[in-house]
Amino acid sequence: MKNGVKGYTMEQIEIGKRVKKLRKEMKRHGIDIYIVPTCDFHGSEYVGDYFKTREYISGFTGSAGTVVITDKEACLWTDGRYFMQAEIQLPEEYTLMKEGEKNTPSVKEYILTYISNQKRVITIGFDGRCITKEMQENICPLQEANVICDIDLVGRIWENRPAISCNPVWRLEDCYAGKTVSEKIASIRTGMEAQSCDVLVETQLENIAWTLNLRGNDIECTPVFLSYLVVEEKQAILFVQQNVIGSEVRAYLKQNGIQEKSYEEIYKFVNEIKDKKVWVDFSSANYKIVNVLKKSNEIYNCFSPALTMKAIKNDTEIKNMKKAHLLDGIAMTKFIYWLKTNVGKIPMDEIMLGQKLEDFRSMAKSYIGPSFSPIVGYKDHGAIVHYSATKESNYAVEAENIILIDSGGHYMEGTTDITRTICLGAVTQKMKEMYTAVLKGHLNLAAAVFKSGCSGVSLDYLARKPLWDIGMDYNHGTGHGVGYLLSVHEPPNGIRYKILKNQALNVPFQPGMITSNEPGVYLEKEFGIRIENLLLCKKKISNNFGDFLQFETLTLVPYDSELIVEEMLNDSEKNLLQKYRQHVYEKLNGYLSEDEKKWLLEQS
Repeated sequence: MKNGVKGYTMEQIEIGKRVKKLRKEMKRHGIDIYIVPTCDFHGSEYVGDYFKTREYISGFTGSAGTVVITDKEACLWTDGRYFMQAEIQLPEEYTLMKEGEKNTPSVKEYILTYISNQKRVITIGFDGRCITKEMQENICPLQEANVICDIDLVGRIWENRPAISCNPVWRLEDCYAGKTVSEKIASIRTGMEAQSCDVLVETQLENIAWTLNLRGNDIECTPVFLSYLVVEEKQAILFVQQNVIGSEVRAYLKQNGIQEKSYEEIYKFVNEIKDKKVWVDFSSANYKIVNVLKKSNEIYNCFSPALTMKAIKNDTEIKNMKKAHLLDGIAMTKFIYWLKTNVGKIPMDEIMLGQKLEDFRSMAKSYIGPSFSPIVGYKDHGAIVHYSATKESNYAVEAENIILIDSGGHYMEGTTDITRTICLGAVTQKMKEMYTAVLKGHLNLAAAVFKSGCSGVSLDYLARKPLWDIGMDYNHGTGHGVGYLLSVHEPPNGIRYKILKNQALNVPFQPGMITSNEPGVYLEKEFGIRIENLLLCKKKISNNFGDFLQFETLTLVPYDSELIVEEMLNDSEKNLLQKYRQHVYEKLNGYLSEDEKKWLLEQS
C-alpha cells in the first residue's frame, strides 16, 4: 500500500532506515564502501533466505544484482531482465545502474572513480564468504584500497534473520541418474590427472549434487544442499551439515568411499592443504576459500570437470527428460485449455493462475515441485521480463488482452522450463505481429543445422533476425542450459550474441546438451511476449566437411494460433509450424479429454 510520502511504500521507507543503520556500522568499522552481492557461500544464482542480504538492504527481489553503499550514495546494478522491476522496487535512496547501457559505469569503474575523488586511502568492505573470487576480481579493485573482507555488516543490522537452511538430503537412484557416483568420481579424477591436479575443491552446489547422485532442498526451487566436496587421488570428503544426512544416505556415502565432515570444517581443511596443485573454480569458490588456498599452493582456476560432464546428458537422462516433457506438456496443455475456457467466467488473477498451473503439474506422480517461481504477467506486467506477482501488484485477469506465463517443473525424470504467451480475448494487430515476429525467430533457431564447433554466439542471430529487421530486440540471452533435476539455469552452454569475458562460457554445442530457445519482445507499459521451448542438441550427419549438429525440441505445448499472422510466415516457417503442431498433437492426444483433444486439434 502507498503511504502518501512521495509515493513510496512503507517497506521502501523501512529499507531507507536500514541503509542508515548500515552506514553507521560502516563508520564504526572505518569502511567507506560496502559491497553486497547476490551470493551465498557457493556462488549460487538463487540463494536461500539466510543469504538474501542484497534483497534485505535494497528491497529488490530479482535474482541478479549488486549493491554498493558509500557515505552518500546507494547504488544497485542489475541486468536488462530486471530494469523495470528494479525501478518499481527500489526506494528513493537508491540509484539504479543499468548494466550494459551506455554511460553506465561498471561496479569496478564506479568504485575506482570514488577512490580517485578522495584525498585519502579508502577502505572497502565485504563478506569474503559471500562473494566469489571471480566476482571480487571483476568488481573490487583490492590493490587500490584497504580491504576488510571478514565482516557481514548487513547481518549485524538484520533483526530476526532466517536461519541457514538445513533440509534432509535424499538419493537419486541410478535409474534416473544414469551413472553411478563411482563412475562420476572416476571421471573427475581422470580430468584432474589430465591437468596434473592433486586436489579438487568443489564448491558449486549443483556439481556436488550431480557428482554424488544426491539432492536436497536448501534453495527454493533448486534441489541442492549446502556442502563442499574435496576430491583427491585416494579420498573424497563431503563437508555437510551433519543433521541433514540420514542413516540410508550415510550408509550410501560410506559404501562409495565418501568421508563426511561438518560443513564448517572446510576452512580448517583447506588451510591444511600445502604444496599441492589445487583445482578450484573462481566463479563459484568464495573469496575466503581461494585466499586461504593461494597462500601455500599452486592454483588451477577452471570450471570443475563435473560442470562440463553434467551439461552433456547421458542416454538415461535424455530418455527421462523426454518423459518429463511429456508429463509437463500434458499439464501445461490442460491448463491452457482450462484458462481459455474459463477466463471471464470465473474470478482469476495472476497469483491464482500460478497456483492453478501448479495443481495441473501436481497430477503427475513423479512431480516434485516448481523449477522456479512462476512468472505470470498479464497485460503490461508481461513486459517485466522476470515479473513476480505480489498481493499489491496482482492483476485481475479478464477475457481480453494477452498473458505471458513462464514456468517449469522438477520431476524425478528431469527439469522443464516453458514460456507461452496466451490470447485471452480481444487483442491488437500490433500484438499479433509482435508475437509472429518472435515465433519466426523461435522456429528458425529450433530448425538450425550447424557445424560442430559452433557456440550459441553463432546461432543467436537466427532468433533475433525477425525482430532486428523491424528495429526491435530483447534485453536477455536467447537460451540457457538446463540441469537434470538441478538448476533450471545451468552453464556452460547458452545462446547469446555477446561473447562473454569468461571464455569457458562461450563453449561449442555438443550432443546431449539441453538449452532453452526463448526469444521475446517487451514494450514497457504495453505488453510482453516470449515463447520458450527446450532443445536437445543431437548429431545430424558426418561427411567430408565435418560433423553437423541439429536440435530436437523437447517441449510439447501448442503455440497460440489466435496470435499468429500467417501471412508473415514464409513457406519454410509455415512448414516448421505445422510439423510442430502435428508432433504435439500426436504425443498428447491420448492423455486428453475429448473436449481438450478437439481444442488441440483446432490448434493444429
